[in-house]
Amino acid sequence: MLRVLVVSGIWPPDPGGPASHAPEAAGYLAARGHRVEVVTTAAGPPSAASHPVHWASRRIPAGLRHLRTAELIRSAARRCDVVYSTGMEGRSALGSVLAGTPLVQRLTGDPAYERSLRFGLTAAPLDRFQHDRGGGIALLRQLRDRSLARAARIVCPSAALRDIVVGWGVEPERVEVLPHAVSAPALDGRDELRGRFGFDGPTLVYGGRFVRQKALDVALQALRPNQDVALVLAGDGPERPRIEGLARELGLEGRTCFLGVQPRRSMFELLCAADAMLLSSTWESFGLVAAEALAVGTPVLSPAVGGVAEVLEDGRNGLLVPRSDPQALAAAIGRYFGDPGLQESLRQAAAESAGRFAPERIYARLERILVAAADRRR
Repeated sequence: MLRVLVVSGIWPPDPGGPASHAPEAAGYLAARGHRVEVVTTAAGPPSAASHPVHWASRRIPAGLRHLRTAELIRSAARRCDVVYSTGMEGRSALGSVLAGTPLVQRLTGDPAYERSLRFGLTAAPLDRFQHDRGGGIALLRQLRDRSLARAARIVCPSAALRDIVVGWGVEPERVEVLPHAVSAPALDGRDELRGRFGFDGPTLVYGGRFVRQKALDVALQALRPNQDVALVLAGDGPERPRIEGLARELGLEGRTCFLGVQPRRSMFELLCAADAMLLSSTWESFGLVAAEALAVGTPVLSPAVGGVAEVLEDGRNGLLVPRSDPQALAAAIGRYFGDPGLQESLRQAAAESAGRFAPERIYARLERILVAAADRRR
């Protein structure tokens, strides 16, 4: 039996990938007989679980909140054999080193890149950011590298991200590829869902954040020439007002629908009801929503960027196009809806291709990684 501390920046009822992954991982480990504790941050009391959930309020000023979270991690880690962190890299490293407990750090991107975007230091896609220079960026990279130096193992959702992490100078043997786990809930039939959502013609669905990296202007430009196709967008973020304005400028008001953030089940229902899921990102470390679309039998149309090219196989479960190319994406949309046979073949292969992301398979591998890391302490 392991004693595992799971660290996550968010926890239910908050929405988002980390708020799904961390509880699922913790639940799997607990069901396997391991003793689990959790440290997270929250605006209010997080959802109860079968294991202790320690939390720091996000209403505490940032610096004090970071110290409080690091202390919670240190205190809980002293009672554990291994720390599994899905975020808060610096605080996880500090708390685990003070406790003397091995750390397994999960990365879904580049922490230096995320902060550089937040501070306005770059507008490049993640892969091109690796070549950016600048004093502020260099400092953020140093902070990232010092945090990751403490980790016994680093897990990445795709080989594309692993290659980037190794490029930072991290020893290759410390970095493993562990895809996101994906499982779809039991849903009503597709025709019933389409009726519920009012999908009465060719319909694409996008789900995710409205941020520059998602390049939703490319999606709208690709939609424009496909005049019989509608696009439903679920999510929110700083780019949403600009994207809504662009939809009006392009004359797409009658063919675009902005739903805002949706509960996880509703997102699966939208993906199931859609004819295809649409991505236009400049980079994806994995493309979780693409894998979720496949899990409900819905093909994906997307640029071949980052980990998406590991989730999708062009012509089998989706169509891949070059990055930042609205003409190519428009052509893929037209090709898809113009060929019923292609639609059917992609749909038939979609759900089967998502089987490699089954939670029991992914979390069993995570368990082995945690056991190996904990053995370093024993």
